[in-house]
Amino acid sequence: MASKAFLIAVAMAATIVAPTMAKEILVGGEDGWRLGINYQAWADGIEFDVGDTLVFNYVAGNHNVIKVNGTDFQRCAAPLGAAPLISGHDVILLATPGRKWYICGVANHCQAGPMKFAITVQVQGGRSPPSASAPESPSPASAPSPASPCS
Repeated sequence: MASKAFLIAVAMAATIVAPTMAKEILVGGEDGWRLGINYQAWADGIEFDVGDTLVFNYVAGNHNVIKVNGTDFQRCAAPLGAAPLISGHDVILLATPGRKWYICGVANHCQAGPMKFAITVQVQGGRSPPSASAPESPSPASAPSPASPCS
């Protein structure tokens, strides 16, 4: 009897804690980060919260991931000095609320792929910040570490 009560208590605690736990979000789901996926349509049904992580899985050397601002997103252009993530398993922590933009900077993958998507990261509980529509430039603290560009 005591073990049944314990299991019930653990299950109840898990349901209370679960909504506040961060999620690991595989970009593109099982398809990963590759050409031919409508990433904006994929992202539209997902709630992105502060503390979640984005995981970009792809064949290293074929693609990369670059965080850009809204203007560069529209142009499919990486800003000067941008250091693309190139590991093939890139993990990005969504540390702050607001708009976030990501592109593939290889060849014309952003334009033709279309390997790009924009999301709004909200504070947990579903509230978007007041500045969610303002473009966000990558900050030095959140910018990827320098790496050699993909060929």
